[in-house]
Amino acid sequence: MPIDVDKALAAELAPVEFSWTSSDIQLYHLGLGAGADPLAQRELRYLIDDTPQVLPTFGNVAASFHMTAPPTVQFPGIDIELSKVLHASEAVSVPGPIPPSGTAKSVQRFTEIWDKGKAAVIVSETTVTDPAGTVLWTTKRSIFARGEGGFGGERGPSTSVEIPDRAPDLEVSLPTLPQQALLYRLCGDRNPLHSDPAFAAAAGFDRPILHGLCTYGIGCKAIVDTLLDGDVTQVASYGARFAGVVFPGETLQANVWKEDGRFVGVLTAPGRGNTIVLSGVELVPA
Repeated sequence: MPIDVDKALAAELAPVEFSWTSSDIQLYHLGLGAGADPLAQRELRYLIDDTPQVLPTFGNVAASFHMTAPPTVQFPGIDIELSKVLHASEAVSVPGPIPPSGTAKSVQRFTEIWDKGKAAVIVSETTVTDPAGTVLWTTKRSIFARGEGGFGGERGPSTSVEIPDRAPDLEVSLPTLPQQALLYRLCGDRNPLHSDPAFAAAAGFDRPILHGLCTYGIGCKAIVDTLLDGDVTQVASYGARFAGVVFPGETLQANVWKEDGRFVGVLTAPGRGNTIVLSGVELVPA
């Protein structure tokens, strides 16, 4: 059905209450590849019992972490088939470290809907608070809905993170596991595109692809580990755009620049001609 822009932007979505444990944090970090060196203290900080440090990107998945069904895109004014939706971008801001366990409430609202002609771009923001009402983190997400444009709306701005015209200040090799998508899907994204070879083939891929949010988290961890001494408390915000697919088992490369007090970069797949898979990477230190 066509998007009802006015209805979607005016919608007051019901709050979602959720909780998480230190085991959820450990599983999330394992899904990103933490613990590849099980003797490294920096890696074990992500995986210790009860009080693991928490990558801020956990905030992007926390509310849906225990989902066991494929996601849907059905909201007031918005009803789109999942097969038409592409994840466009993701970001998270944290006023302080995310607790290793807790209970919270998330409130999502749609802030922008742009008409790109053959598609629509839908932007939402989510605020997460603890039982006392203190903001724990906020997220921003955009999705690209194919075939949902042409409703006469504005095209919207073209925003991007500018990459310096010089060699990267840091290049990091990031191996992924052949089973990485099967592990990461336990973090709440059960889309069969990431686990079912037949479903992936019907979507045009010769094998299941890695979750975009997994690649997104891998990028954040790479910057934290190499440029922030593995200390998640030094992150104020992180965001990126999804530019291409990753196949589990590929080795990625993070190219990072230090620019104006922040870190910007891209993730590429060197085995496929340095194809960019994550663009507009931006981490702002606390």
